Amino acid sequence: MPADPSQLIESDRAVRRASVVLEHMNAENTHEWSRVMATFNRPRYELPDGRVFEGADDVMAYWLAGRSSVPDQRNQLVSLEICAGGTVLLHFVLRGTSARSGRPFESTLWAVFDFDDSDLLTNERVYVDRPSDDVVAGGGAAAG
Repeated sequence: MPADPSQLIESDRAVRRASVVLEHMNAENTHEWSRVMATFNRPRYELPDGRVFEGADDVMAYWLAGRSSVPDQRNQLVSLEICAGGTVLLHFVLRGTSARSGRPFESTLWAVFDFDDSDLLTNERVYVDRPSDDVVAGGGAAAG
């Protein structure tokens, strides 16, 4: 049976979106902020503690502040899912060493990535627990 063209379009879109998220993640690991910024149409982060960083200047300040307190911060992919509505759910491990205490840490987190029609990011929402399917599909606020 021939493939439905709409399925091919959605498959292409899923591949593009997964590629954008992986580029975003890899550029964060290498601290190449212009590469990370290029994955966004409208830079925005929502963190589990309720903080929101919006706009290029605010997001850049967040990245730089975070890397000054944890210079070796990096993330490692656990899994990536394309969800209903075209969002991407990323499960990852965040690692680093606190510059102040010298102690290493490791946290397992999830992030939901929202996109515009050009498949660029409009938001990254970070969670400490896997968000429900309703939150992933509906663009709900980040929660711990």
